[in-house]
Amino acid sequence: TIFSKIIDRSVPATILYEDDKCLVFRDVAPQAPIHFLVIPKRPIPRISRVGPQDTEVRGLCVCGERGPLPPVLLPAVINDGKHGAQSVYHLHLHVLGGRQLSWPPG
Repeated sequence: TIFSKIIDRSVPATILYEDDKCLVFRDVAPQAPIHFLVIPKRPIPRISRVGPQDTEVRGLCVCGERGPLPPVLLPAVINDGKHGAQSVYHLHLHVLGGRQLSWPPG
């Protein structure tokens, strides 16, 4: 996937945070003034496919000890599968902020 290429640095990205489990980078087509993605380095196709073996990765990418997420609470979106509008099949969390967001999205 494009995210695997970002992880291995064959596609450039503005990386905001990285450790051995996860990578955080700016979205190339931001939908808000603040829009970044949080991905596990180990490819998991979608959130509905996360299993018991993924507990550490899941926890770190959402609220890690050192924390890829900023200290302020921002809305986050995870698309899941075709009907959930997922376009890249590598689990990723969109974090958005910097403007009032409408609900429901879309």
